[in-house]
Amino acid sequence: MAQAWRCSGLRWSAGGPVLVWDGGRRSALTSGKRVAFGVAEGGVRTCVGARGHACPTGAAVSARRTAARCEECARLDRAHSVAADTIADDPRPYHVYLAWFGPGMVKVGITAEERGSARLLEQGAVCFSWLGVGPLMAARRTEELLRAALRVPDRIPYAEKRVVRAVLPEAAADRAVEVAELHARAVALPVWPESLVREPLRVVDHVQVFGLAGLPVAVGEVGELVAGGVVSGELVAAAGPDLHLATGGGVVVLDTRLMRGWGLVPAVGVEMTVPVREFKEEAGVQDGLF
Repeated sequence: MAQAWRCSGLRWSAGGPVLVWDGGRRSALTSGKRVAFGVAEGGVRTCVGARGHACPTGAAVSARRTAARCEECARLDRAHSVAADTIADDPRPYHVYLAWFGPGMVKVGITAEERGSARLLEQGAVCFSWLGVGPLMAARRTEELLRAALRVPDRIPYAEKRVVRAVLPEAAADRAVEVAELHARAVALPVWPESLVREPLRVVDHVQVFGLAGLPVAVGEVGELVAGGVVSGELVAAAGPDLHLATGGGVVVLDTRLMRGWGLVPAVGVEMTVPVREFKEEAGVQDGLF
């Protein structure tokens, strides 16, 4: 029986995206690479635990959830989370940013300054600019200010991001327009936390990093992994947690968060046999598994 591997998730490094496996092994994801793996026969997706601790019950979790945690472990994870507003005394400076994912899709967010642009790569931001930097609570107040005064959301659903990646404006200047306009409106707001230092507009574009130039339109996305199923395709782009894979039936998007919690084995076949949810037509010694 082939050795089963467990994926810890996709990480963005200086050299690009890599899949990380339990135990520390890494699989670099380069354009044109064949991504192929199977889900162990008879396998069940189990909770990955929280904050470095294994799930005490080894609970089964839904194959369709991107967060491979049971309710108890999810609560533990949220109990010490900036995103969940459960930390107020973090002494590190935080960046406030504006991120663009496609026409009409701009969001505001915060990230620890020491993380650099990692958070933007993880979210699949096509381009972004810093807005300000300062203490956590000042950054959080600024985020709330933009939501209230300018109606800027703090979330863009991944389902919306995926369907527009192949139809983005070709010129970087055109992709930067909405971020530039919103940046100007934001810094002009009269109410601004004194401890947050405004940052000048500097739009960083990730189209080349993600491999989105000339990206074929995706026909659908993997809805879930199933025991005995196979994922197989040629990598044509990677953005955030998503891999765009060229298959015999067209480009299919795999959210790598769905891989966590499963025992994965080398693929036996070359066809995609896991459930794929079609997109509605839009206007306009082994070192790892691969």
